[in-house]
Amino acid sequence: MSSSDHSSSTSELLAYCDDVYRTVPERLSWYAKTFPTLKFYGEFLTNVWRSSRMAQRGQYDAVMWSRSSCEVLRSLESVGVSFEISGMSHVRDLTTPCVFVANHMSMLETIVLPAILQPALDITFVVKRSLIDYPVFRHILRSRGPIAVSRDQPREDFKVVMKEGCAKLERGISVVVFPQTTRSSTFDPDQFNSIGVKLACRAKVPVVPIALQTDAWGNGKRLKDFGPIDPQKVVRFHFGEPIQTEGRGEAQQNAIVEFIHSNLRRWQSLDEPENQSV
Repeated sequence: MSSSDHSSSTSELLAYCDDVYRTVPERLSWYAKTFPTLKFYGEFLTNVWRSSRMAQRGQYDAVMWSRSSCEVLRSLESVGVSFEISGMSHVRDLTTPCVFVANHMSMLETIVLPAILQPALDITFVVKRSLIDYPVFRHILRSRGPIAVSRDQPREDFKVVMKEGCAKLERGISVVVFPQTTRSSTFDPDQFNSIGVKLACRAKVPVVPIALQTDAWGNGKRLKDFGPIDPQKVVRFHFGEPIQTEGRGEAQQNAIVEFIHSNLRRWQSLDEPENQSV
């Protein structure tokens, strides 16, 4: 899908109020309350299988991607997970493609961000090369034209991201980058590299920071992508103002790190027991 026909092909899937989306609590079934992880993965794997079959037939376009992503969000809500999404006006007001730079906590953000972003603008992700060979899921991912990197050859990865990322941005496709070396429920600025900012500087496009808290979808012990679902944890996404890039991007990198760090600290404070309503 080109950026020119994007606005006529997709529409916002989530109902925002004053630029914020919040899950409306609903009565949960006994099964959802008792076995949230089991119920969620049953729906999730069905979704993945259906989407994979569509991708193999060449029918999985940007609209279907955003809709199936939204179905995953709804499946999480159906087992009691609450979402808070804010700052989307910064995304809607963009007049050019951009580089989104976010911290990386779990599988959740990779799966759910298309429901949030794709209705507003065309996107793709920088992903681990191993994911494009993942059983069943690989057909979905390959259909969306990701930028695949090894994660263990930094120099080669840098070249791939600069070359393919600039090509995507020139075509009007925004790029989502998770600069952390691995998923983590904590944020370590020393493990947060500047490849996203460098891509934005090279392509001369703005960078949009995303602070996210997604550890409601836990990392598994044996299969990292399939950890437990914890409905007691709130999922949060906050989009910052676009940052214009210039020079080597050091100031922009520091601004992004501070944006993410400050939001995570604020959310941690909100989640402390004494600050939660009884």
